[in-house]
Formats: sequence, structure tokens, C-alpha cells
Amino acid sequence: MSLLKPFSKLPTLNTASILLVESEEQFQQSLADALLEETAVTMNVRLAKSLPLPKENEESRPRIDLVVFIINLTSELSFQSAEASLKHLDSGYFLGKVCFLVINARNASVPIERLDAVRRLAASLHCPLLFAEDQTPDGVTNAAERLLTILKVAAGRVPMATALYLSNLTRCTVPPDIDQPSFD
Repeated sequence: MSLLKPFSKLPTLNTASILLVESEEQFQQSLADALLEETAVTMNVRLAKSLPLPKENEESRPRIDLVVFIINLTSELSFQSAEASLKHLDSGYFLGKVCFLVINARNASVPIERLDAVRRLAASLHCPLLFAEDQTPDGVTNAAERLLTILKVAAGRVPMATALYLSNLTRCTVPPDIDQPSFD
């Protein structure tokens, strides 16, 4: 089993790298395009359906500064794929270099239990949990802007800020009554 390690490679000068992981690839490409439109930061955007990443191009792969798991709440497979992929990340990534991006949270057919499971997962790993609207261009742009803010910090491009500090400010917390039916 190959682990993706955050500090196994040297950073590239003035460049940030982000890995978008989504099993169904619905939102992934539009988010990648929105991220690449940003010209304030030179960035590499990598796309993957799941982890582990293939070994054949490991030498040419840049250091990954931020891993984003995109979870579609209307699909149980999306959550299971993200959960299984977490096993292929080194523990160093959970110090501010992983976040979860949830789409379709407003869909009426989404079971509340699935949203609670995602919230518990993000809280247990002390990772940020972001929600995005994937049906509109403005929603995609807003998601890209929020990810770009986190990416700049995770890549060390913001003076006097660290990924661990940002992670403490933005991490997901679970209220103590999460086991009770809520969100009526």
C-alpha cells in the first residue's frame, strides 16, 4: 500500500498543488477549471477518482499541498470512496492539508444520516468541512475561492499563517446532540 506523504518532496517555487478526489467526477472538472482561472497563484491541479495514486508517474508528480475530498451527498458510493481513500494518506496530511467539500447538501432526497456521517468524519479528523453549490457557476466560483484561501495557507504562501493554525480555526465540530434526530 502506497501512502501519499506531504513532505516527501520539496515544494516548487511560487507554486501550490491541490489534489481533488471525487469518485464520480461530476463537480471535479468544473472546480478545477475555476481554480485554474485564478491568476494570483501559480498552481497545479491534480484530479483523482480515489487514492492511492498510481506509482508509474510518482517521480514527476509535484508535492501535493492540499487534498480535497469532494463528497456528493446524493451518492453513498461517494462517501464510501472518500472514507476508503483516507487510508492512503500519511498522518502528516491531517495537520491542515486535508479538507472535505460537500455538494448536494440541499437536495431533499439526501438522508440526514449521511450528512451526519460526513460531519462526524470531518470532526474526527479535525478537518475543515465546506459546502458548495454545484449547479450554478457562482457556486463553483465561490467554492474555488474558499479552496484557494485554504490552499495558499497550506502551501505556505501566506506569511505568519500555518496550515495547522487555519485547520484549528476552520475545523468541523460535532455538537453533542448529533446522535439525536436533528435538523427538523
